[in-house]
Amino acid sequence: MLAQLIRPVLRALPVRALGSTAAVALLIAALPRLLSDEPNPWSALVALRAAALAFALGLAFVLDDPTRDLTSSVPTRRILRTTLRVALVAPFAALWWTAAVLLVPSEVRPPVGDMTLEAAAAAALSLAAAAAVLRFTDEPEPGQRVAAGFLLIALVSPLALPYDWGMYVSPAEKQWGVGHDHWAMVLVGAGLVWAACGPEPVRRRLLRRRSAVTSC
Repeated sequence: MLAQLIRPVLRALPVRALGSTAAVALLIAALPRLLSDEPNPWSALVALRAAALAFALGLAFVLDDPTRDLTSSVPTRRILRTTLRVALVAPFAALWWTAAVLLVPSEVRPPVGDMTLEAAAAAALSLAAAAAVLRFTDEPEPGQRVAAGFLLIALVSPLALPYDWGMYVSPAEKQWGVGHDHWAMVLVGAGLVWAACGPEPVRRRLLRRRSAVTSC
């Protein structure tokens, strides 16, 4: 079944949205190298975080499905279809993140493991938000709405979150470790939301059952 799904799922992926946001994100990651012969650690950190945010905005479109009214009635469960979409995008995301990290000069590059955790949490949060919109609405293409909301939250959260949480500090500050404990919590929470929002909405399942009974 999975082999039969791969080709249509690949055709349905938002290649333009992913490609454009990935390109913009790589440009952002390269800014410290392009704008200065001697980039400083803070500009490199900000650039890498902004690049992760830009790519996460592109991931908000991964679950867009203009034919949702048709695919909701197919026998393959939605959680399987959406998970397959993410699995097909994952290698591209890994390659992109590797390139983004390498674009940052090594002498000012922030800890790669911790930054990877931040990027993974941002990506998971974007995907979980898109899954939640699909779960609780009939919106076939939630990407634009999710990306706008995600961008707003990302811009406001550095000002709204307590400094002691350490989620936007630099590696030199003592809150760095605590902050990444919180990033790990965000990643786990986003995974739980994804799992909870995977099934089709109850109303859609009932409609599908009724249509199946009527056709019989």
